[in-house]
Amino acid sequence: MLVGRHEEKRLFEAYQQTRDRRARDAVIERFLPLAYSLARRYQRSSESLEDLEQVASLALVKAVERFDPSRDTAFTSYAVPSIAGAIKRHFRDCGWSVHVPRDLQELAIRIERFSQELVAETGSQPTSAQVAAKAGVDVEQVVEAREAYRALHSDSLDQPHLADDGESGSLLDQVGDRDAEIARILDRVALDSLLETLDDRARLIVRLYYQQELTQAEIGQQLGYSQMHISRLLRQAIAQLVSAGNAVTPDSAAAGQGRRGRTLLVGRPPVALA
Repeated sequence: MLVGRHEEKRLFEAYQQTRDRRARDAVIERFLPLAYSLARRYQRSSESLEDLEQVASLALVKAVERFDPSRDTAFTSYAVPSIAGAIKRHFRDCGWSVHVPRDLQELAIRIERFSQELVAETGSQPTSAQVAAKAGVDVEQVVEAREAYRALHSDSLDQPHLADDGESGSLLDQVGDRDAEIARILDRVALDSLLETLDDRARLIVRLYYQQELTQAEIGQQLGYSQMHISRLLRQAIAQLVSAGNAVTPDSAAAGQGRRGRTLLVGRPPVALA
């Protein structure tokens, strides 16, 4: 039950005058329903409600201790942003399964929020270009942020997993298997350096096609281009990679020369050069 402004002011004045713990606890008890309500509002499947209520309660205590009742401001106007900020910091600092730089965490959360807003406005999943325009960032930053957002949750090693041979098992069964890609490490290092010769858009298209194995149509949907335009940009990027590889090490297939060099990105069929 929320208190009126007069009762609220009386409680805070009593606490300010005496700094008595019991007076402070009386204020906290009055506003605990507000803290619990905010905890429920921000609850996600990855965090228990009990943990969020604890975070919100501690933030409420700090808000009570710092609030100045002499100002003509309702306590709720001061407390709500303080409690909500504490809950968000909890998600940012403790809710990620894999360590992600703080600036990337914040961007990932912003991108997720903008994506949800665009879904509500348009009724369909927005492209990366649309989200980038709304967030005021580059398309490549949106793609990176979406990948980082996946680190918010981790998969259990006991999670069922279907192997390439059709046998069912768990993710734990895959731990310790020999990595078939070890022999291609040098090739990949060389290709990573060659990718830096591309501009941001071309590099993003190459990574989406070869590393994430999206189709040209799917890439076009994300970036806001037609499939034909993506195909043309991809051919140009591959031609530039081959040319750059030949210029660095003309006799090295690992540098990107020929069909094998092009498939080293992930091994999927290369884009035919015009």
